[in-house]
Amino acid sequence: MSDIKVAVLGAGGRMGTQACAAVEAADGLELVARLGRGDEVSAETLAGADVAVDFTVPAVTEANVHAVLDAGAHAVVGTTGWDDASRGRVAAHLAELSPRGQGGTGALGVLIAPNFGLSAVLAMTFAAKAARYFESAEVVELHHPNKVDAPSGTARHTAAAIAAARAEAGRGPSPDATESGWDARGADVDGVRVHAVRLRGLVAHEEILFGNEGEQLVIRQDSFDRASFMPGVLLAIRSVVSRPGLTVGLEHVLDLS
Repeated sequence: MSDIKVAVLGAGGRMGTQACAAVEAADGLELVARLGRGDEVSAETLAGADVAVDFTVPAVTEANVHAVLDAGAHAVVGTTGWDDASRGRVAAHLAELSPRGQGGTGALGVLIAPNFGLSAVLAMTFAAKAARYFESAEVVELHHPNKVDAPSGTARHTAAAIAAARAEAGRGPSPDATESGWDARGADVDGVRVHAVRLRGLVAHEEILFGNEGEQLVIRQDSFDRASFMPGVLLAIRSVVSRPGLTVGLEHVLDLS
């Protein structure tokens, strides 16, 4: 079987640099293009890539994905800032493409991962399973101060999964008697409060807090180095070529049954 050809968008950034090195060191993958800030995304600049990995910024990531699809390549996206509308536009674009894709290599796929850290994916999965059993639930995410969006994509994904599990279980809103100072209560993501911390020295961390009368469950995940994200990136690259359509969350390609 031939190697999967990979292009990295945002190759000059911290995550992009790590991704390039990981692809180059991995069996069965070949790095064919490094695109930096201002580089056009096209079939020519992608240099025949089967998969393009986007580690750019929220302002350009959706446009990049559409350009990657138009070029006939699959996309793996680690950039945050996505919402229902932007994901919907990508899903519609995928639906418009011919069953054989634009490059004759089969139906195209896009995998958007709010977090590539395996510990983070497991924490989100555990939180979704625990959510139905607790009266209260809140999320705290902690990141380096250079992060441009808040709350993080990981925290939003976590909160949305918690909210869905609570709704399925028939649980109402978490108890909260707050009458003033709502700005101190964090963002509201589908009814789950999410708090964002930006602090020098941090990389990426999340605490999910659950409470009942007389008990508390805390799920904590810490990423101390961006190298910890690379196994998930490589897994996503290898998986997306056989997953047509839109996939949101790395948990869908892990065996977490």
